[in-house]
Amino acid sequence: MKYTQLGRTGLKVSRLVLGTMNFGPQTDEADSHAIMDAALDAGINFFDTANVYGWGENKGRTEEIIGNWFAQGGDRRDKVVLATKVYSNMAADGEAWPNHDKLSALNIRRAVDASLKRLRTDHIDLYQFHHIDRDTPFDEIWQAVDVLVQQGKILYAGSSNFPGYKIAQANEVAARRGSYGLVSEQCLYNLAERRAEMEVIPAAQDYGLGVIPWSPLNGGLLGGVIKKEVEGGRRATGRAADALADTAGRAQVQAYEDLLDKHGLEPGEAALAWLLTRPGVTGPIVGPRTAEQLESALRAVELELSAEVLSGLDEIFPGPGPSPEAFAW
Repeated sequence: MKYTQLGRTGLKVSRLVLGTMNFGPQTDEADSHAIMDAALDAGINFFDTANVYGWGENKGRTEEIIGNWFAQGGDRRDKVVLATKVYSNMAADGEAWPNHDKLSALNIRRAVDASLKRLRTDHIDLYQFHHIDRDTPFDEIWQAVDVLVQQGKILYAGSSNFPGYKIAQANEVAARRGSYGLVSEQCLYNLAERRAEMEVIPAAQDYGLGVIPWSPLNGGLLGGVIKKEVEGGRRATGRAADALADTAGRAQVQAYEDLLDKHGLEPGEAALAWLLTRPGVTGPIVGPRTAEQLESALRAVELELSAEVLSGLDEIFPGPGPSPEAFAW
């Protein structure tokens, strides 16, 4: 496994991030524990989750699965850089109550204590804001975060799904207060969805945030979806199905698969390897449902894409270009 610093911090993290969103809803606890063991054995030390994972009536279930894994001992917790998130309403469905969501100081305090209990640990390494909160000022958010850091409950704060201007605003307020500010941004970023290159990634780089792409295969679209359909495998759903329903989108994905087939490359591995070449990227989040999917992702770390392949990928999935030239002169 290869490692890098998380943004401007001294924290060393693996170039792949183990995403756990499937743990509970799609992968049972035993298999989830086996995947985490395999990830740790392979050198992945960066695990990402969220308080809401488990979804519906099972909100928090994913954190519980991770906590039960930590409780097995064997230095599991000490070896893991643990990231979770706060924002979503954690009250039971149909029983929403004021102050049980978003980023008020009250909810941040409540949410971190609940996550620590489910995760069966005394601290969270990276506490991430899952979305912007338009109603809570950053002065209040940083006041709450600073208290948690002083209490030893969290070490660093990060963002997720923030636009570039909010990254700037958050860290300017932090600097004024003498707070450390955001150290990472978790954003939607992959070959087929490159809008983050316009504002989000430049802002992250300027403010010293590590970029952690989520959905690196764009909902399976970049994982060889057309070939799998032809061979009678799992059909595309969600974002991937929407893209393939469009004639131009399907042609684009077909050109992508043809290019990689020509060079003997597996699409999903190539899509991950491409992200690892991008400026500012710490590591993409991979969310394996099975041990086999984890093994495929691990191969991407060692994959070197040729200049010809990189050029071909840019032709098929052109980025927006730098800002403001992408929309001005």
